[in-house]
This record gives sequence, structure tokens and C-alpha cells, in this order.
Amino acid sequence: MEKELQVYIDGVYYPKSQAKLSVYDHGLLYGDGVFEGIRAYNGMVFKLKEHIDRLYRSAHAITLPIPLTKEAMTEAVLETLRKNKLKDAYIRLVVTRGVGDLGLDPRKCPKPSVIIITDTIVLHDSNAKETGITTLISWVRRNPVDTTTHEIKSLNYLNSVLAKIEANANGADEAICLDKNGFISEGVGENLFIVKDGKLFTPPSSTGALAGITAQVVIKLAAELGYTVEEANITPFQLFTADEAFLTGTAAEIVPIREVNKRQIGNGRAGPVTKKLMAAFKKAIEDPSQGTRI
Repeated sequence: MEKELQVYIDGVYYPKSQAKLSVYDHGLLYGDGVFEGIRAYNGMVFKLKEHIDRLYRSAHAITLPIPLTKEAMTEAVLETLRKNKLKDAYIRLVVTRGVGDLGLDPRKCPKPSVIIITDTIVLHDSNAKETGITTLISWVRRNPVDTTTHEIKSLNYLNSVLAKIEANANGADEAICLDKNGFISEGVGENLFIVKDGKLFTPPSSTGALAGITAQVVIKLAAELGYTVEEANITPFQLFTADEAFLTGTAAEIVPIREVNKRQIGNGRAGPVTKKLMAAFKKAIEDPSQGTRI
């Protein structure tokens, strides 16, 4: 029998089937917590430091004290991968407010919980990077920056779930969310880029979009390839009429968009700029300087 994956919960490892939290945990009751999705490739955790730093920024924004130092958290992630003998994995790192009562007062939660899951993830068909995916612009608006903004990578993803439900119901692979002013924000869990006349554009964080780590890698790679990248408000019209469009994220990596609301983007496949960036990204994840050895 194949050995079960081990899940880290507050310093103890449990088999996947026995990894449990209290029903009184405020992460469950109120979505009160933060998380990171991280990838390991061939024995190296890609951009681990950047993910850990972002986790602690998100926690700081919601005044959630993480009970581990960044160094201890880093080692816990690496040790969980070692225990599971995983060199290629998707890592879900979660910090909840912890157990409290049925009221929402976070002061009733004396001890936050840390969970580390190491497993695999598949978002799209294997040929999506060549053929591209279909998308639709959802009726679900991204929460404004003065509410439960996606700038904070919190456990409250109902906004994204509703948009994904709409995409599923309409036969689209993915949904794209607008901000309250009608500008493009991001996908349900990915940043968005368009290419127009050889220049790249991506929405600013003022739209409520997460400051994506993969997006930052793509911006750097684009500059190295000689492309101009600009943060700018993008209208649905500009998306419909883009030469190319693609999504970026830890789980998605780089995935081309071939269609938005039944409107073909470019030639309906991965465009030349997108292909160059995908090739450069593949090299980046193989570069030992870009991550942390397990």
C-alpha cells in the first residue's frame, strides 16, 4: 500500500486522512487566515523566500501573529517535502486565526494554527499552454482595496469561487474579474497580462489584484527580453482587442488566453511574445539561484 502523504499541523505530522482542525477554528468559521501556494521543481522550491515574505505581509495586514519565525517556517516547509519524499510538488501553506468561540472577535483565538500541505495540483488540460484557454468576464466584481481586497492573500476566496461558478456554468475555462470601476483586475486566482503592439500591460494593485510572485518573475523576464511592461488600467475593450493575453500564477505558471466572452484573442493560440516568456520561465524554474534546495 502506498504511504499516505504527511500534513504538518502546528509542529506535528499527520497522515492526510487524519489531518484535521477544530470546527471552532476561525479560519473555517470566518475565513480568518492567510495562505500561500508554492511550487517545487526538481528538488528546488521556487521563490520560497518571496512566498514566505508575502505570507507574513498578508498576516500583518490582518494583525495575525504567525507563531513561527520566517526561518522556522521555511525549514518547516522544506522538512514537510522531505518527509513526503517530494521533489516536484504544490505546497499549500496556511495560517488560521485558530480556535475561538462562535463569536467573530479574534481576541478569543489565543493561538493561530500553521498548516503545510505538500501534494500536486492541476488547473487546466495538459495542452492549455499551446492551445490557450477560454475565459469570460464575470459579473462578480473584485472586492475594493478598502474591503477584503485580494491584495491580502486571505482564506476568504468566495469572490473567486462565485466567478469560477459562473465560468463553469457557461462552459468557460476561467473567469476574469473587474474592479468596481469596470477595469480588469485579475483572474480568479491569477494575474492577467495583455500584449499590444509589442508592449505588455498588466492591471495595478489598485484594482484589488494580488501582487503576484509569478507575475513579478514574468515582468523581469519580459524586460530581459527587451519588452516594455506597464502597469495600467485595462478596459474590457482593450482586452478584447489585444494581440495576446495570458494569465500567470504559481499553479497556472503562464497560460495563454485564446478567447474572452466568445471573442478570439489574436490568432486564437499562444502568441509569439507569450511563447518567448513561457520558454524563459521554464529556464527560470530550472535556475538554482531562483529558489531554495529541499
